[in-house]
Amino acid sequence: MMPQQGQTFMRGTLVLSIAAFINRILGFISGMYIARALGAEGIGLLMMAHPLVPLVITLTELGLPVAISKLVAEAHARGERQKVRRILHVSLAVTSVLSVALTTLSLIGSEWIASILLSDQRAYYAMLAITPIAPIIAISAVLKGYFRGMQRMKTIAASDVLEHTVQIACVLALVHLLLPYGVAYAAAGAMAASVASEAISLLFLMASYKLNGEAKLPGETWASHLRQGRSTLGELLQIGLPTTGHGVIHSLYNAFQPLMITTSLALAGIGTAAATQQFGLLAGYTFPLLFMPSFITHSLSTALIPAIGEAAANKNSLLIHERMNQAILLGLVIGAPATLILYEWATPLTTLIYASPEAGILLQILAPIFFLHYFDAPLHAILLGLGRARAMLWNYVIATACKCVLIFILGSQLGISGVAYGIGIGIAIQTALNFFSIAGSIGFYSSIRPFIKVGICTMLMGIGGHWMYHYLLNNHTWHPNWSVIAAIASSLVLYIAALIITGTLTWSQRRHKLSIPW
Repeated sequence: MMPQQGQTFMRGTLVLSIAAFINRILGFISGMYIARALGAEGIGLLMMAHPLVPLVITLTELGLPVAISKLVAEAHARGERQKVRRILHVSLAVTSVLSVALTTLSLIGSEWIASILLSDQRAYYAMLAITPIAPIIAISAVLKGYFRGMQRMKTIAASDVLEHTVQIACVLALVHLLLPYGVAYAAAGAMAASVASEAISLLFLMASYKLNGEAKLPGETWASHLRQGRSTLGELLQIGLPTTGHGVIHSLYNAFQPLMITTSLALAGIGTAAATQQFGLLAGYTFPLLFMPSFITHSLSTALIPAIGEAAANKNSLLIHERMNQAILLGLVIGAPATLILYEWATPLTTLIYASPEAGILLQILAPIFFLHYFDAPLHAILLGLGRARAMLWNYVIATACKCVLIFILGSQLGISGVAYGIGIGIAIQTALNFFSIAGSIGFYSSIRPFIKVGICTMLMGIGGHWMYHYLLNNHTWHPNWSVIAAIASSLVLYIAALIITGTLTWSQRRHKLSIPW
């Protein structure tokens, strides 16, 4: 029974990873079009209007999706079909009431909220357009929690891919339709496209549940579930509320980040329109490129939490450290080439993708420090697997507070480059705190040899890619865009070959696939 469960879990992880990769590509295509259509100023308006919604969603979800998946899995394993449906009904009732109430309050107080959060009032229409998305996402999250608990990952993956596909179509239509009326209306159209795509995804999830969900039991009603649901709600909140604390702080930081950045830029003598444009370069152009490869480490984190928890429950210290080392090595293998590419070809990449060479300066500042982000996701998961959620939360609070102070101080002195340095130092602080929390709890033991091997492979990749780029650029009639694509592709081939030659990646004859030994 256990091997089959392990296979089901690994298949589900693989399905979600593939879907995440497809969604990254689709989202990247959509982002490219929006960036080129709206420009840095329009992207700045989008980034300003968006942060309030995650806060509303966090407050309405109450961390329930994670709790739902756990409780549904337990109830399903015991054959308690009625409890599975009660968990779903109670969760839907709570999230629906909270999300509709908070969304209504947000719409009623939209002008007051805009006067506080928006440094550029042109973002008001985009903020209004995105606000109705909160109840849609909240209800979708409950259904996804149910499907996770039932190990039906294909349904979740299909809904996510459908959402991103519909979003591209809606963005193309609405932005093109509204752009003649001004960048503020076009930004609102892009936000409305997100609402429409989330609604289609929700309809798909509801149809999937209707076709494949738990059958209604005789005499079962919504009222009966809610009357008997107090204990179920208590179980859900016991798991969900600790997760909410982290989410609320993260959402508050995201909500006030645009205002904080533009205010620091104003102190540096930069006008409102220019500050909005520079914020768009950072949040709309630089961050998507930095986060592009991280879906692999986040997929790893999903699998790592139960793996570390299981080993900790069995008091198997050796297995804990083995899995920790494998996770860190994977972060290194993914993060090293990603950092090199984003640093070495920063300006050519932002020119190729966004037609914005000025964004390359910010990308080159952040790429080396952002290397630590590829380790932070596994470290975060390890702390949760060890039951150190409180330490993880306090680490995030301290790092976020330091980041805010640094953004304000450095931004007011150095402009948008200072903001980038402040964000980067904040990432470094958070990664270091998570590392020291783990080291202080169970110790941290690893071999230096894999790090040396990956370092050598990355150096070879950088030398080969640099030579190829300048050779194609100077000795052939290649367009600069094709030169950078060919250089990056050839450098990645060289990197993978070097990993195999040095034994960092090995071929498993039994499983017919590449693996990372430790």
